Amino acid sequence: MRTLDAIRESLPAYARDLQLNLGSVLTPAGAPGLSERQIWAVALASALASRNAAFSRDLGALAATHLDAAHVAAAHSAAAIMGMNNVYYRFLHLVEDAEYAKLPARLRMSVIGSPGIAKADFELLALAVSAINGCGTCVASHERQLRQHGLEREAVQSAVRIASVVHAVARVLEDTGGETAAVETRAA
Repeated sequence: MRTLDAIRESLPAYARDLQLNLGSVLTPAGAPGLSERQIWAVALASALASRNAAFSRDLGALAATHLDAAHVAAAHSAAAIMGMNNVYYRFLHLVEDAEYAKLPARLRMSVIGSPGIAKADFELLALAVSAINGCGTCVASHERQLRQHGLEREAVQSAVRIASVVHAVARVLEDTGGETAAVETRAA
């Protein structure tokens, strides 16, 4: 298992801002309004949604030290279900034909109603994944749900900031192969 510092150090010089942001957003001070458990669950769901298997494994191992089994499972569930929903609901939004929205989705989504963790926590995960996947309809829906659950805008923003940083780190590591040789680039 790589440490968070090792992950940060593996980022190339051009991603220094990401290196600093990754160290910040995964802390309670850097993610106002979120608990440590929420921070790490959002980070894990975001890593999974970013489709970088090696980074997801590394971040998953780190997150597991902060999460119980239910939150780990929920992060995986959120990435999976929103991967489906984000494509479907983005289509409904983009097709510009209201008749499609009148048709039943006929997609099973029971995990949203019974996620195995607090509903607000699952909504945070769904929001983060939806932001990564670019589904405006889902982002708006999950943000509304979070606000109805009493979360402040700062907490909602923190979840999306985590998603944005984790996603960007995953993409950079994918581009560089995640090798520590990227550190050599920084020294040059």
